Amino acid sequence: MLPITAYADRYSAAPGETVAFKVSSAASEDYEARLVRVISGDPNPAGPGVREQPVDAAFAGRYPSRVQPIYSGSYARVSATASLDALRSFTVTATIWPTLPVLPRRQGLVSRVDAATDAGFTLEIDEEGSLAATLSDGAGTSTASVGKALRARAWYRVFLSYDADRGELALGQQALAPAMRVDDSGAVTASAAFGGNCAGSGDLLFAARAGSPPCDHYNGKLEAPQVRAAALDPDAAFRAAGETPAPGSGAAAVAAWDFSREMSSTRIIDTGPHAMHGETVNLPARAMKGSRWTGEEMCWRHAPEHYGAIHFHDDDLYDCGWETDFSFEVPEDFKSGVYAVRLRAGEDEDMVPFFVRAAPGRARSSACVLFPVFTYIVYANFARGRVNDAYRAQVARWQARPWTPDEHPEYGISTYNFHRDGSGVSYSSRLRPIINQRSGFCAYADPEGGSCLRHFPADTHLLAWLEARGHDFDVITDEDLDADGVDAITPYKVVMTTSHPEYHTPRSLDALTDYTERGGRLMYLGGNGFYWRVAVNPEFPGAVEIRRGETGIRAWAAEPGEYYNAFDGGYGGLWRNSGRAPQRLAGVGFIAQGDFHGTCYRRLPASRDRRAAWIFEGIEDEVLGDFGLSGGGAAGFELDWLDPSLGSPPHALVLARSAEHDDTFVLVPEEILTHHRTRPGVPARDLIRSELVFFETPNGGAVFSVGSISFCGSLPHNDFDNNISRMLDNVLHRFRSD
Repeated sequence: MLPITAYADRYSAAPGETVAFKVSSAASEDYEARLVRVISGDPNPAGPGVREQPVDAAFAGRYPSRVQPIYSGSYARVSATASLDALRSFTVTATIWPTLPVLPRRQGLVSRVDAATDAGFTLEIDEEGSLAATLSDGAGTSTASVGKALRARAWYRVFLSYDADRGELALGQQALAPAMRVDDSGAVTASAAFGGNCAGSGDLLFAARAGSPPCDHYNGKLEAPQVRAAALDPDAAFRAAGETPAPGSGAAAVAAWDFSREMSSTRIIDTGPHAMHGETVNLPARAMKGSRWTGEEMCWRHAPEHYGAIHFHDDDLYDCGWETDFSFEVPEDFKSGVYAVRLRAGEDEDMVPFFVRAAPGRARSSACVLFPVFTYIVYANFARGRVNDAYRAQVARWQARPWTPDEHPEYGISTYNFHRDGSGVSYSSRLRPIINQRSGFCAYADPEGGSCLRHFPADTHLLAWLEARGHDFDVITDEDLDADGVDAITPYKVVMTTSHPEYHTPRSLDALTDYTERGGRLMYLGGNGFYWRVAVNPEFPGAVEIRRGETGIRAWAAEPGEYYNAFDGGYGGLWRNSGRAPQRLAGVGFIAQGDFHGTCYRRLPASRDRRAAWIFEGIEDEVLGDFGLSGGGAAGFELDWLDPSLGSPPHALVLARSAEHDDTFVLVPEEILTHHRTRPGVPARDLIRSELVFFETPNGGAVFSVGSISFCGSLPHNDFDNNISRMLDNVLHRFRSD
């Protein structure tokens, strides 16, 4: 683990609200905590540097160091299990779809064990990938294994049966779709003559072995677990695993959990007579295809019985659950802005950024910067695979952040990575340390001297520019937009985005759309914005869900039939596929991506149109932004263009267009029809461009869009005195005027 790190319980707070900080420090001495205002987070000596302003805070001081642990791995837990205590003979059944059946450890499927005596049972997968079981009354133990390896990503009915009268343990696995020449079904029996009770006590766990904490987490899907108050023979047990138990039958279920119910919650519902409901832990994936899915229905809301499986992973992590070390109540007169708690223990440091917004109805500026925290969460702890000798050398030269998500997966992985079992990561959370959301963190090494920042540290280029040019501003997050709607930004004449506002919920996108239609002025200062639809759920504060369905530049592809979010039931994937392409809001939308390389814009005749000529006041140059800390130019990495067919307003002006992108740039997949065809009559290379766009909106509003992730990286050039800086200055002055 990192020598010192932390996270906060919230991203943003208004005056009068409190932010709690949770710290883990392995130092032998106390650590120091203090408050700073963040001005710049770029460690590049050629840039503005890491600049922070000390701020007085009541919590500032020294605190005792302690290590707070992390317990990864999702599972489900049933606490109210007294109805199981008196079981003598019993059968446990389930349907499973293992994704990593062979691991150098066991994987718990269903487990209930007395913590004091070890009496109880565990249905599990052993190290050879076969179904196995452990049974004990606290005095003796019996184990068994079917001895046949389970296939990865294949459905099986499984059971464990204990006959107390006969002193026998039975165990079996049955493939639902047998494969030719594969022997992977069977049942075994073993002696289990115990004098005591083997039903265990305490919590019943699914997808983990009982322990403190639960351990040996299962990778795969689990569906319809049941407990029956009788010992069933193999044939009856396999039938029972695929049936709903009949009330009053000799083998009536003590419990039968239906995971297709309340799929948007943590709850797992027991349909049996004792209502032994439970809860999921660490956000396993719900609304997932079960063994009954036929492909006839793609939306889980329409056929929930087809989506009765939960996909568990041993590397899921939602909330570290750390204790609070100290809190900060935002004073009533506090200035809106980006702040951070700085932590230091010996030579080791960390910082935890957060955002202070204005009190509702009390904006202190006419301009507001919208920080894309949904995007930050989605990219949280993205292991890029770029840590090499060149990267380490650059970090050392710049005294940049030395820690990376590649080397510290214990803090949870990003939705841009894969789970250990090869499935895509569909949930991410801010309730954990986020290594790449720190000032001084470099995403890549750039041999040409560029900063190669992404997300939060890259977005501080805009903060540094606002400070350097003397612009007052408030800040807000898209999490606030989702919570409060358009009212959160109505007080502002202008809202500025940062470099990459890629992920939005329906409510946050609605807020921005309503804002521009009511006369607000939007400055979209990034690229690949408003692209993916994500979901949030008040039952999971701080978490974001993404289903990467159908198309788009994707880190992974969702399984067919799993495109609908569990959190809100909405159709996941691109906003474009839901009829809300970015062009409808910003005039431009994602068209191409390449390596972290930037080039310039060239002015077009529309830049001299009387509607927009003021944007270029004091600028004689025809070439704009052929410089910058992000790839060497203002137009780069991910590019947006104007497209009337996707909703760009017909009166929008294309003021400038990028040129000279290198051969690493390719079109987004949604624009490619065949291997040689895109738009009719338009060569693919002609579509690879960024376009700088302006248009008016109703009630005196307007939109200015730059369509490039690297744009803000050009602002600090020549001590903020350059044509990109001047252009942005002109727009902001005009947009915040009456």
